[in-house]
Parts: sequence; C-alpha cells; structure tokens
Amino acid sequence: MNRFFELSLIFFSGLVLLFIIAPLLGMVIEVSAPDLFQAAIDSEVQDSIAITLLTAFGGTLFFSIAAIPFAYVLAKKSFPFKNFINGIIDIPIVIPHTAAGIAILTVISRNSVLGKVSQNLGFEIIGTPVAISIAMAFVSIPFVINSARDGFAAVPQRLEKAALNLGASPMRVFFTISVPLARKSIITGLVMMFARGMSEFGAVVIVAYHPMIAPVLIYERFGSYGLKYALPVSVLFISISLFFFILLRIFSRKN
Repeated sequence: MNRFFELSLIFFSGLVLLFIIAPLLGMVIEVSAPDLFQAAIDSEVQDSIAITLLTAFGGTLFFSIAAIPFAYVLAKKSFPFKNFINGIIDIPIVIPHTAAGIAILTVISRNSVLGKVSQNLGFEIIGTPVAISIAMAFVSIPFVINSARDGFAAVPQRLEKAALNLGASPMRVFFTISVPLARKSIITGLVMMFARGMSEFGAVVIVAYHPMIAPVLIYERFGSYGLKYALPVSVLFISISLFFFILLRIFSRKN
C-alpha cells in the first residue's frame, strides 16, 4: 500500500512537471537556430525586450517603496476592516487583466484628474513607459505585499518591543530589526512582482500599445504574420525572462 502511494505521488508529480515543460520544450524544438538569431539581432525585438525589462524594474522599484511599509502595517497593526483590506489587495490578481487595464485607464486617461494634471505639466501618461509601469505594477503588487506581510508577521514582536524599550525609535526598529529579519520574504516578493510585471500583456495593451513591450510584440507578430514569426521572439523572450528570474532567485537565496 505504501509502495502504491509513493508511485502515485511520483506519477502525478511527473504529470504536472510534463504539463509545464512540454509546451516550452515544444517551442524550443520548433524554432530554428537561424530564425532565433534573426530575432536576436532584430532592433524592434531588442527595443521591446529592453522596454519590458526597464518598465518592469522601474514599476517594481517605485511602487515597492510604499508597498513594503504598507505590508508592515498589515502584519503588525490592528485596525478596523483589516481583513477586508487584505482581501482588496488580491483583487488585481483575480480580475481579468484587460479589465484591469480599463480600470487603470479611467485613472490616467486624458479626461481624468491625473491625466489633466499631467497635461498641464506638459507630458502625457497614456502610451508612455510610465503607463506601462503602472499597468505592470497594478497586476503584480499583491505579490510583494503578501510576501512582505508574511515576512514581517514572522518577526518576533519581543525583539521589536525590546528595542523600543531600550530607546530606539519606531523608524529605527523598522529599518534595523523588522526589515533585515523579513528581508528574504521581501526579496522574494520583489522578484515575483518583477517577474509578473515583465510578463503582463492584457493590462498593458489597453494603456500603451506603443511603445511595444515583448508580450505585445509577440501578439502582434502572431496576429499579422503567424506562428513562424512569433515563435522565435517568444523563445528569445522566455529565455531572457528565465535568465533574469533565475538570477534574482539566486540573489534572494544568498540574502
């Protein structure tokens, strides 16, 4: 009976692993080396991948400045409607991402308050890298909030209270005790936020079709020219995404 159970675990684990690997392996097998090389030297492809990486990184860096303290509040403070707010945080994950893009559009469009203010200042938000970063951050920020919140919740309160009793300010306790002890969870959340933002399509295509990020370029080439032209770009972008994701994962484990 135990042997049967172990074999069942191995079978289902292998089945799930095959489900993940098979499509990726199929892409790699289908694309030829010359086509992949042509995609790599294509300036449009290079620009789209560069914009994707920069906007994902910029959105992660900028919005995490507020997200991490917010996660600390959720972990350490008690206040009315806390469970309700915890539920709200996950909404960007569960709603259709095209709907998320439309929701963002109502806030940053030319007719919105923010849009009018930006126009008065002499710049547009729609159709810019800023809009792309906002869309990426909107659908991915729950990852860093939830991960950092769990990390802060695991920090022993006795250490924080001891530091406060010894005269340390709340700010000093936050930066010298809470953040260092929760750093692995924070870094994991940042990595997941960056990775999720980098792969976003639905919300981005609503607020900024141009400049094209890699997922939008892949969609356009597939729609205009078919699988033959979309496949090399897809394989190239997936390879670069995996490289950065693995690199950041290694960094997070070392810290």
